[in-house]
Amino acid sequence: MNRRTFLLGGSGLLAAGSLGAIARVPGLAVAAADGADTRPDLDAAEFHASRKFARTAFGDIAYVERGEGPAALFLHGFPLNGFQWRGALPRLAPYRRCIAPDWLGLGYTRVAPDQPVDPHAQAAMILALMDALGIDSADLVANDSGGAIAQLLLTAHPQRVRTVLLTNCDTEFDNPPPKLLPVIELSRQGRFVDEWLAPWWQDKALARSPQGFGGMCYADPAHPDDDAIDMYFGPLLSTQRRKALTHAYALGLERNVLEGIGARLGRSRAPARVLWGMADDIFDPAQAQPLADAFGRSRGLRKLEGYKLFWPEERPDVIAEEAQRLWAAWAPQRVR
Repeated sequence: MNRRTFLLGGSGLLAAGSLGAIARVPGLAVAAADGADTRPDLDAAEFHASRKFARTAFGDIAYVERGEGPAALFLHGFPLNGFQWRGALPRLAPYRRCIAPDWLGLGYTRVAPDQPVDPHAQAAMILALMDALGIDSADLVANDSGGAIAQLLLTAHPQRVRTVLLTNCDTEFDNPPPKLLPVIELSRQGRFVDEWLAPWWQDKALARSPQGFGGMCYADPAHPDDDAIDMYFGPLLSTQRRKALTHAYALGLERNVLEGIGARLGRSRAPARVLWGMADDIFDPAQAQPLADAFGRSRGLRKLEGYKLFWPEERPDVIAEEAQRLWAAWAPQRVR
């Protein structure tokens, strides 16, 4: 497969956007609501300055935190990091202790030697992070591969999860999505980071082009901006070990870890809501309604016409609006 075929074919890649940029995207059906929260996103410098590390057996887990009170965890996709939620955190900080960690093998987390980075290891890491931060239970907000890990957490450790807000992500019958298979194969060969991420990092206009990962995953052609590209790809290209960990993360997505999860989702008592960008051609939009229907306490599906995989970066106002509604549906009890 040559580079052009790969780029046009798509993959599970992710990138960045911002509120306000949506006004430049023609034909999108979902407009910002009157009175929507327009507080600014965290910029790259502020995000870097806010980063903390929690020491766990899995390694030193990088995270950024805003707000206080009951905890909400924001789970990013591949190959992004917690910067994906830079718009949602300040909007939701008045209501929750908002925490955006970086996965094992992605972002700025320092992975322990010989530590696996597959989805089950990621779920176990989140539990260790919660323990390290004194969190008994949390609301989950997730995108892309983070959505698969959220489902694993909910079904294996229901007492640790209050609510689940899922955006475009893996589902039981679309995991991994077919368009991720070329990424997995290139990662198996140790080629993905150098042959695909490095050119996008070095040529940011290419990254934003219709043939780049911006064109694959974002509605607004102005995104991802330079800061987001540096934030996402810089750490993954920084050392040979980081490259190997990125490849290991991709290889961990090859097996369908959600097989048979539908019945367990149905037994869940956590309120769950699904938001889906319907222009996504990586994850099958036809899976959105079955995913929403699978939850025992489903709060339904909201479709966002014209948006792609990483729409939560472009519409943090929607994340903030829907999260507050979902959190209000959870019966209050003692939390910390």
